[in-house]
Amino acid sequence: MPLLQFATTLSLSPAERESFVAFVTEWYAEEMETSAGHVAVTIAEREPSAMAIGRGVEGPLLFLDAEVREGRPFEYKRAFALAVMERAVDAFGVPEPNCKVVFTEHAGEDMMGVDRVGGDWEDA
Repeated sequence: MPLLQFATTLSLSPAERESFVAFVTEWYAEEMETSAGHVAVTIAEREPSAMAIGRGVEGPLLFLDAEVREGRPFEYKRAFALAVMERAVDAFGVPEPNCKVVFTEHAGEDMMGVDRVGGDWEDA
């Protein structure tokens, strides 16, 4: 189960959050060549004083901590990251320098739910 955790200084409406979560889920599934049913997305809205970034500019911040299963090529991750950042820029006016993504990769067996333990990509 990929866990895609956003922290942002944006104040989003429920409809904006739902639309963004749907976009992120769909793009993750497409770029990583997997199904969307197991993708988890969170959005934590924070006060501007609770977030900072070097080399940032004036405006809202949006950071994505993507906890994913190891094994996908750099190109897949880069395409997903770019799509998410582009969406944040276009939909919410986040300046490009204020969008950041970090991927942390885990063995499939380290990702689990009550009903199953993850495996390698070829087992998915």
